[in-house]
Amino acid sequence: MNESGSAAHRILVAGIGNIFEGDDAFGVEVVKQLAQQLRPDQVHIEDFGIRSYDLAFALTAGYDVAILVDATRRGHLPGTLYLLELDLEELKSLDPGTVDPHRLNPLRVLQMANALGGVSGKLYLVGCEPAILANENADLGLSDAVQEAIPQALEMIEALVRDALGLQTKRLAGLVPS
Repeated sequence: MNESGSAAHRILVAGIGNIFEGDDAFGVEVVKQLAQQLRPDQVHIEDFGIRSYDLAFALTAGYDVAILVDATRRGHLPGTLYLLELDLEELKSLDPGTVDPHRLNPLRVLQMANALGGVSGKLYLVGCEPAILANENADLGLSDAVQEAIPQALEMIEALVRDALGLQTKRLAGLVPS
């Protein structure tokens, strides 16, 4: 039981991205930082990188909330963060594009998860507008704008987790630093 008296929820926080593709590593870096902190037992944090099948299977594991963290192009300034609640019914009808073994296509993964038994809980995307998705010099690392967005992304995830667990506290002790 959590503090609100309801059953404890299971939450997945999934980092998505290719560390060799500049800002595409946003989700990977966010979950790396998140995993270094203590967290409630109900929260599973994992870097899925470009492992589509692993993420699809994880999404069918009965989580009450799944939070995908990824670089997301929506046409705003680099470093802009997005919090989207995804509607699985709408996603079923969208064209996922082609499968690329070096890139994880979240839409394709969600459709694959539905084919494997479905996603049962709420689904969120914490996305960040990238500046650089292909790094010509093969330098690893995020652009300054995306790197600077990480603390706010951690706060967004913390708020989602706190809400899912029914906690009323201002900070979720141990999840991310104050």
